[in-house]
Amino acid sequence: MLAQIPTFPADLEQQLSDVQSSYEAAQNSFPNQLNTTAIINDILRLADDAGVKAIPLITQPWGPENINSQDYSVFRLSVTASGDFAGLASFIDQLENGEPPTLVIESLLIDRATEITGGETATPCAARLEIAVYARPLATDENEMVE
Repeated sequence: MLAQIPTFPADLEQQLSDVQSSYEAAQNSFPNQLNTTAIINDILRLADDAGVKAIPLITQPWGPENINSQDYSVFRLSVTASGDFAGLASFIDQLENGEPPTLVIESLLIDRATEITGGETATPCAARLEIAVYARPLATDENEMVE
């Protein structure tokens, strides 16, 4: 029976070290908690750059969340945005690919209505976005979360 047990790969220690390094790099990619006002201002700036009017409706304070046995701090907000479809698409793309990299669009609803004005067809749209920003949890000895 001992002869049937496979031998360990020669580079097992190196594989373990590589996996641990990758894990630590992934953990460090999450930022410390960010300033909520700065996050909202960045979202409004991105909307303005895309020619979209955005209004943050509901925000929730930073709160803890456990995902796959890992703790994170999460800031959630709801945003409505209106403009033409191209502007909304640009705004959403900038949100998904911009800073912070841990911003997630959890829900997106878009309503569109076609209007004909002066012989041109415009496509005004309104969107509602549910956004979450993930960060490292605060250490238990630190005071309050950044607001």
